Amino acid sequence: MKRMYKHIVFDVDGTLIDTEYAVLHSLKDLLKEEYNRDYKIEELEFALGITGEAAIKQLEISDIERTVDLWNDKLNKYKESVCVFNGIEELLKVLSQNHKLGIVTSKTKEEFEEEVTHFGLNKYFGVIICADDTEKHKPNPKPLLKYMELANAKNKETIYIGDSIYDMQCAKASKVDFAFAKWGNKRQNIEAKYTLSQPSELFNWI
Repeated sequence: MKRMYKHIVFDVDGTLIDTEYAVLHSLKDLLKEEYNRDYKIEELEFALGITGEAAIKQLEISDIERTVDLWNDKLNKYKESVCVFNGIEELLKVLSQNHKLGIVTSKTKEEFEEEVTHFGLNKYFGVIICADDTEKHKPNPKPLLKYMELANAKNKETIYIGDSIYDMQCAKASKVDFAFAKWGNKRQNIEAKYTLSQPSELFNWI
């Protein structure tokens, strides 16, 4: 049964754009070169879906700001691997005709500007919430609640689409329906109202 959501809100990494390879390999390089820590890629998957600062904290590295800056520098080596997922732009074109679209991301505004804006997707979104916009970040509900405040959206008319457990927890705490973007995370099965294997499957429910 289809539901009429007025607001459709997207995560970025692993949902709109495929950044997993770049994020994990640049972090692996950083940890080996700067701290002589050798991790397997699977051991770093916890870093997907949270802020760079939060990821570095979990690694128990004290010089957080410097390390995040170095990580961002390392990302440039892998920027050619980053792309918009197949079907995303077509999805946004159709949805934007009858819905208000938004973004809630763990990227800072600077990271969003440098890593996402050039893909030309910004024109589809009315409200974009970045990590700088709230003191607390996913899985805390604050970012999604901030979107609803600025967009004048009610939780029952809003759906959040993301690929990580942090996205799900943020949506659940905000009392917002969650759709799991499985195209960006084939490793896990995450509790969700809808599980989508590809972007076009969203049309089955909206």
